[in-house]
Amino acid sequence: MNERNSLFGALIVMGAGWGLTQPLGKLAVEGGYRLFGLVFWQAVISGAILGLLCLLRGKPLLLNRAQLWACLVIALVGTVLPGAASYTALVYLPSGLVSILLSLVPMMAFPVAVLLGNENFAWSRLTGLALGLCGVLLIVLPEASLPDRAMVVYIPIALIAPLFYAMEGNYVARWGIAGLDPLKLLFGASAIAALISGPLAVWYGQFIDPFGRPYGLAEWALIGSAVIHAGVYSSYVWLVGRAGPVFAVQVSYLVTAFGVVWAMWLLGERYSLWVWAAFAILLIGLALVQPRPPLDIEPTES
Repeated sequence: MNERNSLFGALIVMGAGWGLTQPLGKLAVEGGYRLFGLVFWQAVISGAILGLLCLLRGKPLLLNRAQLWACLVIALVGTVLPGAASYTALVYLPSGLVSILLSLVPMMAFPVAVLLGNENFAWSRLTGLALGLCGVLLIVLPEASLPDRAMVVYIPIALIAPLFYAMEGNYVARWGIAGLDPLKLLFGASAIAALISGPLAVWYGQFIDPFGRPYGLAEWALIGSAVIHAGVYSSYVWLVGRAGPVFAVQVSYLVTAFGVVWAMWLLGERYSLWVWAAFAILLIGLALVQPRPPLDIEPTES
């Protein structure tokens, strides 16, 4: 029971932190920054923090081939692709709405987990998946659901991030992380993500010069988001190994709640009744995706 309470406590802390990254990302894109530049500096700042922590713990930073592959997968499906999609969505959609759509991660994770043999089928979880679809339809279909009807075309972009996060959790649960601990895994993934997104940022004219202009709200929002990302993401990978992907991705339940609250408080966002109805339905769907008993974590490096 104590371990279970600790796992739920970790979910709350992670949800509060991860929920804050959405309005911080909104502030960054409102400052004129775009996806690959933001992903690059998020990876660089997170990687620097994680690398320093690895060194302080006496862990070598060299990786073998299997570990490099694990880091590459996490870099792509956990950072570059969902990060680029989220930052693009935040240009056009309210931050709170993007947070609400992130609550679909557990629903998307469930069918993948069943197919991979990570989880057992349950009708309650299937019902939760169906409710998730209903919630999205409540946002997309009614004419008055969004502040601007043109925003509807960007909803699919906002759905890319939860899809990749769902795939990431199941990948870790099914194939493991090659004996890496979360800090070293995320350091390697951040380094690879920087190597991928940096050239793309330059190519598309989105590179952010850290000395190009005085630091303001957008710049500090980016830094704060990257620091939070480093801590929360490491905790998430650890939690997947400890309690399984369906339990771990329930952090999106709290990311959604905290993300909406942070957006209302920091950005002054307000939402239609249709969005609130979708929010309620998604929360019910999440409640049906019940956690399974904690599992033993995969052996990691000492």
